[in-house]
Amino acid sequence: MLFYIQVEGASLADIAAEVGIKKLSIYNHFKGLFAVAGGIIFSFICLTFSMRSLPMGTAYAIWTGIGTVGGALVGMLFFGESKEWRRILFMAMVLAAAIGLKLIS
Repeated sequence: MLFYIQVEGASLADIAAEVGIKKLSIYNHFKGLFAVAGGIIFSFICLTFSMRSLPMGTAYAIWTGIGTVGGALVGMLFFGESKEWRRILFMAMVLAAAIGLKLIS
């Protein structure tokens, strides 16, 4: 069960890195650079540990799925990105696929 927490931590750190990249592109502040570097490093460390117990494909699918949907949600909530229903539908499909891989692993 710990490996799922590790891959979820990796996903959250990936989202933090995405927010840092967005802040760098908007404000050009060094604070964003620290979020990017720290998020990426922590994300890969957690992902590495989770792959000790999870199959590589499953760990990667969960990591990228949560990171993709989380990044899109943060963009919608905090950066004024599109909230079109089709976008939300496809994000739900990405999450469903990641959950499906998790269930059969």
